[in-house]
Amino acid sequence: MTDAAHKPDHAPVTHFIRNRIRDDVAAGKNDGQVITRFPPEPNGYLHIGHAKSICLNFSMAQEFNGQTNLRFDDTNPLKEEALFYERIMDDVRWLGFEWAELRHASDYFEQLYGFARELIASDKAYVDSLPAEQIREYRGTLTEPGRNSPDRDRPSAESLELFERMKNGEFADGERVLRAKIDMRSGNINMRDPVLYRIRRAHHQRTGDEWCIYPMYDFAHCVSDAIEGITHSLCTLEFEDHRPLYDWILDNISIGCHPQQIEFSRGNLDFTVLSKRRLRQLIEAGHVADWDDPRMPTIAGIRRRGYPPAAVREFWESVGVSKSESIIPMSVLENAVRNELNETAPRAMAVLNPLKIILTNFPPDDTQWVGAARHPQKPEFGSRKVPITRELYIEQSDFMLDAPKKFFRLKPGGEVRLRNAFIIQCNEVIEDATGRVIELHCSYDPDTISGQPGAGRKVKGTIHWVSAEHGLPAEVRLYDRLFNVANPLADKQREFTDMLNAESLEVLSDAVVEPSLGEAEPGDFCQFERTGYFVVDQDSSPEKLVFNRTVALRDTWAKVAG
Repeated sequence: MTDAAHKPDHAPVTHFIRNRIRDDVAAGKNDGQVITRFPPEPNGYLHIGHAKSICLNFSMAQEFNGQTNLRFDDTNPLKEEALFYERIMDDVRWLGFEWAELRHASDYFEQLYGFARELIASDKAYVDSLPAEQIREYRGTLTEPGRNSPDRDRPSAESLELFERMKNGEFADGERVLRAKIDMRSGNINMRDPVLYRIRRAHHQRTGDEWCIYPMYDFAHCVSDAIEGITHSLCTLEFEDHRPLYDWILDNISIGCHPQQIEFSRGNLDFTVLSKRRLRQLIEAGHVADWDDPRMPTIAGIRRRGYPPAAVREFWESVGVSKSESIIPMSVLENAVRNELNETAPRAMAVLNPLKIILTNFPPDDTQWVGAARHPQKPEFGSRKVPITRELYIEQSDFMLDAPKKFFRLKPGGEVRLRNAFIIQCNEVIEDATGRVIELHCSYDPDTISGQPGAGRKVKGTIHWVSAEHGLPAEVRLYDRLFNVANPLADKQREFTDMLNAESLEVLSDAVVEPSLGEAEPGDFCQFERTGYFVVDQDSSPEKLVFNRTVALRDTWAKVAG
């Protein structure tokens, strides 16, 4: 269960699952208990869509004083790795949740095998020798009914013997399968004698080589739910057509518990893809560095990018839960991130594209220290001291040689206030042989700093700055959308990778940050004043700080979408 601090500070958004559970509890169903589970397959990293399911399952149990199990659906050892188990647990905890019990589908392999034998004994399942391609052919289509396998009427005793031999490794992979005996003419193709077990000789992460037959998801999932006493099995909409099979299996075995499966729409975002298979493609083709690349929609990726877990929880709570599939604008998620960081991120100054200025009337060897709030609305954050010296850096974009009338930053002869300091005036512009501005000579008015007689003098522009002497070198990585189009999968004539944004990452190697950031560690976040929210990357070191841009100060997605 989560701690009370993770409850939203507003009334929960009403949705049909919350209402369904509330009614069940009020009616005393399941003795008033609420037990949910999050059952990921450990075959890759979780993504932001999985975070919706995590938040829903854990928050529903928390709200009704229940519990949530974390259960790994480890029934396909060919695709599962120990790394993925660890990563998934880390992701769930990072989101702010703790499971009541850690379970694995492999914990139940012996029980699952026993329940499969029950189905065979009651003539509800049979061993089939049709190869996979013929099983698909016999299944029919959405408009044509299926055909019975020649093995469908195999005697139960014979199927029991063959199933035992499958378990003992007497057949090759794919040579036999166990199928449920339901209805090959069903309008629901999932009910046309689905495969329950297949032979797969693969070393399992937990059971080693003990088993060479593995249950299919549709069989293992519902039985595992029942074994654990799950009351509400919350699934995404693609499992809606599988619910009759879920119910059929539990109705035909002696399990004694029948969880309620409830489906909800998946969490889809624009300008990205949420598919482990496609995300793996991006990695293998070198379009991104790894699962935790900050451009990736994986939980590891958004975490490295600096998204706070509280913002992710608030985002999915505010979006709500429904049965209508939709694509949520990325701007909604980024606004949740921006709102959270506005409250929690300390402030600092950083110059990303430096332009040197020299204060010609400032004492050459002097350093003055000016006070600045760590957060303008939160005095409890305290303050910091920022050094100001004769040579400073400002942003190149804060100066224009031929400035338009409404340009209120620095220009020849113009005045601006240095943030938290005094007013300066540009007196001379130094250019190189190509006409590029490389340095500005300015004068400062010492009477305009806080506490002096001229502190109240007004100018229209205020810019940030960093001392050239005391500033710290930094690399700043500016991440943008991964794709150029809102729905990369909509165009069926093109590969989704053809729509990648070639400018999704810009690396600024010459940035300079104020010295208060010298002790920042990976995962620390802050607002670079006037620029955006940033987080210290795992590649950072005391010798060379590395920051990732989490989100800009203002929404840029409306312009992108337009």
